[in-house]
Amino acid sequence: MSIDSSSRIVAELRGWIAGAAPGSRLPSTRALVARFGASPVTVQKALRTLTSQGMVESRPGVGTFVCAVRVARPNDYAWQTAALGSPDRYAPPLSAALRTTPNDVLALHSGYPDRELLPERLVRAAFTRAARGDAAVSRPPAAGLPELQAWFATELGAAAPVGVAPPSPSDVIVLPGSQSGLSTAFRALVGAGRPLLVESPTYWGAILAAAQAGVRLVPVPSGVRGPDPEALARAFERTGASAFYAQPNYANPTGAQWSSAVADRVLDVVRGHGAFLIEDDWAHDFGITTDAVPLAARDDSGHVVHLRSLTKSVSPAVRVAGITARGPARERILADAQAVSLYVSGLLQAVALDVVTHPAWRTHLRGLRQHLAARRDLLVDALREHVPTAHLEAVPSGGLNLWVRLPDATDLAGLVRDCEAAGVVVAPGDEWFPAEPTGPYLRLNYAGPNPGAFPEGARVIGAALGK
Repeated sequence: MSIDSSSRIVAELRGWIAGAAPGSRLPSTRALVARFGASPVTVQKALRTLTSQGMVESRPGVGTFVCAVRVARPNDYAWQTAALGSPDRYAPPLSAALRTTPNDVLALHSGYPDRELLPERLVRAAFTRAARGDAAVSRPPAAGLPELQAWFATELGAAAPVGVAPPSPSDVIVLPGSQSGLSTAFRALVGAGRPLLVESPTYWGAILAAAQAGVRLVPVPSGVRGPDPEALARAFERTGASAFYAQPNYANPTGAQWSSAVADRVLDVVRGHGAFLIEDDWAHDFGITTDAVPLAARDDSGHVVHLRSLTKSVSPAVRVAGITARGPARERILADAQAVSLYVSGLLQAVALDVVTHPAWRTHLRGLRQHLAARRDLLVDALREHVPTAHLEAVPSGGLNLWVRLPDATDLAGLVRDCEAAGVVVAPGDEWFPAEPTGPYLRLNYAGPNPGAFPEGARVIGAALGK
């Protein structure tokens, strides 16, 4: 009888193994080929499967044998408690925004855009070209590929007003994603045990990076129009902080974009205290009704350190970001980055450069603006119809999220559970606050999959809120 499927061979051998003594030798490959009428490749595949399942072990030059029966027992890791000791600092858990979910639920919690909003053809073609080039086998410079450094510097410099010197390519350091950039900036510019001013609410990843770096966060109230410059000045005076982390364009989670007046006042406060502003420009490519204008473009004195990520707009597989800093700050950031990762994959840098310099990149961004606008408006309208007690202070002019305030008496944890039970996953707003939350919020992503289900998702939220 001819049996060509390795799975059939695996099934028969499992039955034979079940009745064999530990250490018994299996028939040779030649004998199995004859027995099953299969090719040697198929037989070897079946044996590899059994090996991976822990049922047999191969001894080169000797044969294949039935493994000894292992008695299940609990592992004892108690010794590690003494070896590790108490943690030096509290590390918050990873955000709900990173959860993966089944395809049959509506995922309003994610922090990433849906695959159909990415330049997939450009990315695939770029990977193919990069794999054929020198980047696939070469070590790039520590600060990044010169061409990619130049692209980051040129893009930022294009927004510089008259009289402000644009950055040079040598001011740019390429990093493996913005999360790595935050950790590096906090360690290099702030340091363990020292205060860092942050908007509240703010990006949960910045809170995590600060905890890992041992940085002490000091919240500064911030809303849909950005932070209060006077409150920021008071925080600098009270704490003696040397840095302020902020998202001036399409902030996560509030969606805020600072006005020119707020930006100028914040810059004056930062300069007046001889401090750094660590600008997170994660949503640069996600403008809808406005464009992102980095604060770093207004500053040539080294006060603003600009972090620009390509991961969300190009592909989650392309974890590449650029941090632009001038003066000694740049050298400290580079030293920290090298100590952590030595350099960023030249292959990923080549892919990122290929995508953002391709003529179709700008075409993609124009289409992306239209898609984001349609999705945002669909979710806004659905919330207004089905969740009338929720409060959306402002419709964001860019970004990926809506920041929704719920009634004060809302049981947020219960609401999240009820929504998920009904097939809608939402992100509770608590984890975006560096201190106690100021109220119950949801951060809802309108860039996720299946926007046609937004009305039903809003209906589920409304029903859960009404319980």
